Amino acid sequence: MSLKVIKIIAAVEDEARQAKLKVQENAQLAIEGTENAGKEAIAATLSRAETEVSHLIRITDQKATDEARLLASKTANRQATQRARAERLLETAADHIVERIVNG
Repeated sequence: MSLKVIKIIAAVEDEARQAKLKVQENAQLAIEGTENAGKEAIAATLSRAETEVSHLIRITDQKATDEARLLASKTANRQATQRARAERLLETAADHIVERIVNG
């Protein structure tokens, strides 16, 4: 082979190495860009999820508070009704006891 052909082959091999390095560099930049975009998407999704969960917790807490108040009110009403009934029954029982004692 002549020296000129060897130089041409070396130049072509050098160009191929340079092209390969450039492709690898571009691929690495593309990977980094994709990773960064993915990280940003994950962060945004996580932020939205945290906001939604906080909102749902507030709603659930409010509903639980409302239900507890309603239950307490119903319980107080039932308690008053039962107490009034018990007092009437106690008066009736006391009247019967007095009547038995008097009538002997």
